[in-house]
Amino acid sequence: MTKNGKTPALSRRATLQALTRWAALLAAQRVGAAPDASLPRETRPRFTADPFPLGVASGQPRPDSVVLWTRLAPAPMAPRGGMPDALVPVRWEVAHDAQFARIARQGEVWAGPALAHSVRVQVQGLPPGRSWFYRFIAGGVSSPTGRTRTAPAEDAPVERLRLVLASCQHYEQGWFLAQREIASLDIDLVMFVGDYIYDNPSPRRLRVRTHESGQAFTLDQFRRRHAHYKLDPDLRAAHQAHPWVLAWDDHEVRNDYAGLQGDDELELSPADFVQVRSHAYQAYFEHMPLAPDQWLGTAGMRMHDRFVWGRLAELWMLDGRQYRDAQACNTAGRYNGHLRWNCASLDDTGRSLLGTDQRRWLERGLAASQRRWKLVGQSTQMSSWGVPGPGHRRLVFTDGWDGYPQERAALLDFIGRQHVDNVVMLGGDVHRHVAARLRPQPNQERSPVVASEFVATSLTSAGMPEATMALIRRCNPDILHMRSDVRGYMQLEVTEQSLHCHARATDFPVLPHSRMTPLASFLVEAGRPGPQIG
Repeated sequence: MTKNGKTPALSRRATLQALTRWAALLAAQRVGAAPDASLPRETRPRFTADPFPLGVASGQPRPDSVVLWTRLAPAPMAPRGGMPDALVPVRWEVAHDAQFARIARQGEVWAGPALAHSVRVQVQGLPPGRSWFYRFIAGGVSSPTGRTRTAPAEDAPVERLRLVLASCQHYEQGWFLAQREIASLDIDLVMFVGDYIYDNPSPRRLRVRTHESGQAFTLDQFRRRHAHYKLDPDLRAAHQAHPWVLAWDDHEVRNDYAGLQGDDELELSPADFVQVRSHAYQAYFEHMPLAPDQWLGTAGMRMHDRFVWGRLAELWMLDGRQYRDAQACNTAGRYNGHLRWNCASLDDTGRSLLGTDQRRWLERGLAASQRRWKLVGQSTQMSSWGVPGPGHRRLVFTDGWDGYPQERAALLDFIGRQHVDNVVMLGGDVHRHVAARLRPQPNQERSPVVASEFVATSLTSAGMPEATMALIRRCNPDILHMRSDVRGYMQLEVTEQSLHCHARATDFPVLPHSRMTPLASFLVEAGRPGPQIG
């Protein structure tokens, strides 16, 4: 960075050189691909420390494939993770058993400096609906053994889908007790809907442990931040035990950023913010079990995706940051969310949180789906939670769906008009457990309930006072349940007849001796939108 804390722009030549190296490494990471002989390589690495301290992870479960991840980093907080500036061969194995006596698939890929010696393998040709064990081997050292699973065949009858909904894990504001419990659960997958890391340090009054540094700006700083989180044994255990599907929110980059705009609090220029966003996206890709074809390109990084769980359920994961318009009624050059009531641009039907292309992609998918349940993972609360303001307008927070009410109404109206049944929106971000009914016109009895919503509170990050929650509940009858004074996650069990949601919680801050307990349970009956208590 420069002396004023800003990240200098890359030169055109440096940018092209970096893109060339990234492309070569991604090509080498294809299953069975031979490495590029022109790149430097280290064929016989000797590690003096464990090269797998960040653990292993899996994700993107499909009927015939799953993505496996690890990163070689024997000194994870050092530059380049303590790895040489060379390609290193990494062997991977997928087995029917934890002892690896019956190998199902195996191969070799190259880990290189362009992507921080991270490895992702999209293992294909696996039979559907099965559990698998996997590991990596580098320099004669084996990684921890992970457990994952493939999704059922797309036309298979499925008895149930079990998943965890989680988000918002500020390292400095609590221990990852919930992740420890998640690792022990008998579930099919983890749906994580944003704020995997926090780019910013916590206020001192909320801090119970510390990050390795302050605000992240550079690629190396974002890499260290991700590595610091992955060094937590409970987070590693949750990744090691289950496949994850992922959405991101703002703190993977900057608080409340919108598309290519953000960081007004730190007064970065637009060009500098785009550079910071690029660094953040790359570090996120390097540390998550994402498919190789999701890699950062000139138009950004694709995060929205679709998954099928037999004939029982279809899952969409949405990106609520990369394509959105800036928040309503901000002054010129300001991009963060604010409380607003006298804001005429909230009525602008052209403003979008999802972006037109992504919303149409979702609408086409919902209308065409033949599965019983349609589960939509996205980063924040969709139900309205504004309160009365002066005059006839409500006081709303412009960074959430209340700041994009016309798009919300259009999407929910589409669901109603197309008679898309059993739609359940799953969110995070707002640091509170929420169960709510969704209507095109919020809280209006004349507007039909067309979908259900569950929002998981933060895993560690601080919430809002109960007095505020009580006011919001009184002013929003569509909200069946709302608690922000607790931390935790939600566990969902989906069958042909119903969806059960169980909220788990503990007090803030989450300490090493804290205990998770049941908070509330909800039921959505098939063909009857809107959650019920029970």
